[in-house]
Amino acid sequence: MPWASSEVINVLAFLLPGFVAAAIYYSLTSHPKPSAFERLIQALIFTAVTQAAVALLPASLPSPEIDIGADAPWDPVWPVAIAVILAFIVVVVVNYDLAHGLLRWLRITRENAYSSEWDSSLARNDGSFVVLHLAGERRLYGWPDEWPNDPERGHFRITQAEWLADDGPRPLENVSGVLIPVGEVEMVEFVGTGDSEE
Repeated sequence: MPWASSEVINVLAFLLPGFVAAAIYYSLTSHPKPSAFERLIQALIFTAVTQAAVALLPASLPSPEIDIGADAPWDPVWPVAIAVILAFIVVVVVNYDLAHGLLRWLRITRENAYSSEWDSSLARNDGSFVVLHLAGERRLYGWPDEWPNDPERGHFRITQAEWLADDGPRPLENVSGVLIPVGEVEMVEFVGTGDSEE
């Protein structure tokens, strides 16, 4: 049994950087968490890249080792640090659509890095005011401070809000922001100078 527990500890110590990177990725992107198996595969990919980068580090770099009861002392500093840096790089590439943007420019794909058309449209029009067309033919104009990643749940937080009526706009006085449930929104209209590619 000591052999089994030692092997398990070795495997967990080896995989920890990949799980750290995957946790950071899903915390900082709008992508929904996939099944446990798919997350495990992604953690293994992060682990492989992290361990390859660690193998390229010079042996002269100082790093504390910890005795965790495994076959050899564990050196968590560089693998975890590289995993965190790798995860942040991947998050920036995904959140700003950098890789897909380059591939679209090269005419290789028409896809983007966003999790849905909803998320893509809101991200590409970041910097635009919106008109939310609500149930009951109501329209609310304002600045979208926050929006839900899921078109089925969550809220829009609208600042500088004005109701749009037939007789002209009616600003909401002394109101710093309005929360609108996404279930009330029938259509989103982007207004102004956004960074839209559409």
